[in-house]
Amino acid sequence: MADFDVVVIGGGPGGYVAAIRAAQLGLRTACVEGWTTPSGQLALGGTCLNVGCIPSKALLESSEHFEQAQHGLGDHGISVGSVKLDLQKLLARKDGIVSTLTGGIQGLFKKNKVEWLKGFGRLEKGASGDAAPVWQVSIDGPDGHKTVSATHVILATGSRPRPIDAAPIDGKNIVDNAGALAFDKVPKTLGVIGAGVIGLELGSVWRRLGSQVTLLEAMPEFLALADAQVAAEAHKQFTAQGLDIRLGATVTATKVGKSGVEVTFKDSDGEHTATFDKLIVAVGRVPYTDGSGVREIGVACNERGFIVTDARGHTNLPNVWAVGDCTPGPMLAHKASEEGVMVAECIAGQHGHCDHAVVPWVIYTHPEIAWVGQTETQLKAAGIEYRAGSFPFAANGRARSMNATGGFVKMLACAKTDRLLGVHIVGPQASELISEAVVAMAFGAASEDLARIVHAHPSLSESMHEAALAVDKRTLHL
Repeated sequence: MADFDVVVIGGGPGGYVAAIRAAQLGLRTACVEGWTTPSGQLALGGTCLNVGCIPSKALLESSEHFEQAQHGLGDHGISVGSVKLDLQKLLARKDGIVSTLTGGIQGLFKKNKVEWLKGFGRLEKGASGDAAPVWQVSIDGPDGHKTVSATHVILATGSRPRPIDAAPIDGKNIVDNAGALAFDKVPKTLGVIGAGVIGLELGSVWRRLGSQVTLLEAMPEFLALADAQVAAEAHKQFTAQGLDIRLGATVTATKVGKSGVEVTFKDSDGEHTATFDKLIVAVGRVPYTDGSGVREIGVACNERGFIVTDARGHTNLPNVWAVGDCTPGPMLAHKASEEGVMVAECIAGQHGHCDHAVVPWVIYTHPEIAWVGQTETQLKAAGIEYRAGSFPFAANGRARSMNATGGFVKMLACAKTDRLLGVHIVGPQASELISEAVVAMAFGAASEDLARIVHAHPSLSESMHEAALAVDKRTLHL
């Protein structure tokens, strides 16, 4: 008999949620995680809670308050005088939030009787007979080496920053997302390689706190994954805020000197050099499977290193499953968590399910950007006939009262059935507004369904209502 019914390798949003759900379903469950904080403490939560989603949002929130105090409160008739930044207190607040949430996962493990196996796990072949094999998982941690057996193993090993040869990380002058969350002072000048989600969010934080920020994006298009109109509006607003976004700029070399980091890059105008106090490398992430035993025991991976699974998260090996960033698809914490729930329920004999077609994307800048479903570009490429409707926040009363009138809501619906195919938002609280669209699309709603629902007044959600009306060219307030 195996030591556990389920062993999860990885304690990030995919892994710890999978472990909790498996335990709720009556399975003897353990989770292997060896994340170590700068202070030497072991912590659950993976990249997201420790150096990703949570700390970056804490800094975004604090930096937005700082900028509002400097430049935004005057419009409301509020004078605050000289505004000073206490960076160390700001960073301490961020660290406190992280500590509270990672500690909360430990409490959830205890509540649900999930055993935390502290250390780094490696999947190894076990004994097999007529039945499915019993897998062996070896763990190297602070208490030495140990091995446990499991009937099912869930691989939730996550991802790591994508390295580039032209800008090797040194942890001091050239940093990844983790280093960019812990500068001991505000850089006067800051370079960011990559103008994607991570680059924009971290660049926004330090710009608000006083840095002169330049983003070097190799792609010729800005936010190519997003709707083209949304991307254009976001680019306009970010540029107006002071972000210097260079598109088609490929970094070819970096050199650290006394004056900072000298960056050489090429664009359509030729080769250039620029020097920054600090440089952030934010060119995406790659699956992290090093040391997990995946390749050694024959778990199938694709050409990019992602673990291949079927629609239920099952790999090519019996009773070996995978979720989250180490599998294909968007590298989003909420996608990983839902996959974790799906796999746990499948292991328990239930009909677990994760609809990847309605996974929302969010960029927590100002304005926020959020979308779900397909873009106009994708619909045109697929030859799908559609109708589009949009509504600007400038015509929304709540947005006016918030001084947040930039941006719009855009809805795309099938020209024949009116079924919603995509919703795209750039503007205030887009991260919250998008959930209405996710629910609607998950239940196969039409734009007419949203147009017939009463929305509170005054509220930002009225812009969702008006965009739905606009699909049928019958907006009321525009």
